Amino acid sequence: MLFFSKKAATVYCALSAGMMMSQPGHASIVLDGTRVIYQGSKSQVTLSLTNKNARPVLIQSWIDTGNENTSPEKISVPFVITPPINRVDSNKGQTLRISYTGVPALPTDKESVFWLNVLEVPAKDKNSDDIKQKLNVVFRTRIKLFYRPEGLEGKSSDAPEQLHWQLNGKNATVQNSSKYNVTIFSVNFKDKNITSETAGKMLAPGETKQFPLNNTGNIDGLSFSTINDYGALIDHKAKR
Repeated sequence: MLFFSKKAATVYCALSAGMMMSQPGHASIVLDGTRVIYQGSKSQVTLSLTNKNARPVLIQSWIDTGNENTSPEKISVPFVITPPINRVDSNKGQTLRISYTGVPALPTDKESVFWLNVLEVPAKDKNSDDIKQKLNVVFRTRIKLFYRPEGLEGKSSDAPEQLHWQLNGKNATVQNSSKYNVTIFSVNFKDKNITSETAGKMLAPGETKQFPLNNTGNIDGLSFSTINDYGALIDHKAKR
């Protein structure tokens, strides 16, 4: 991980579940969205952010392929973010511009997913007498970036209906036959949550996953919820 100050002790807060959290003691930078959708027909997309801190913050932005521990300088992705590093004053905003370079080229027959990172370092309090003794606390926010090739078959909103489920003993197996990534938030049987290991699980196009169940039953009573392009939860009935 790249830091702005290598001498400072650091503490990380990674918001990686796909949904923004804004609470006291958490990140000051608030993103205008819980995910970025990059339509292949566009030359670039933008993401706005605001500094809710009473002091300026320095931010660094980059995109990774899913490994949150990889340093930005070691990552190769077909995107460029402008500006990669910038100061944002208190209660001011900044617009990040994301451009697809095509190197390396992404598949044209399915959606691809990446992670956008925003690392923030609050300004030091010059009036503090014990500034050298204080931790330089930094926060990182991670949200998903979906790249959708131009002319991609189907709609993302219809993708959850193309999940095919099977119950086998105490396991539920689901296969994604769509061209889109589908994020599953919960799996329920007769309106009761039956597994605690689904939240935030994403199914890539063509991928099959298995979830352990706390209870068993007929698939007719099985339902699930997914997270759509706007970060909202949508309920669905499972089907074979």
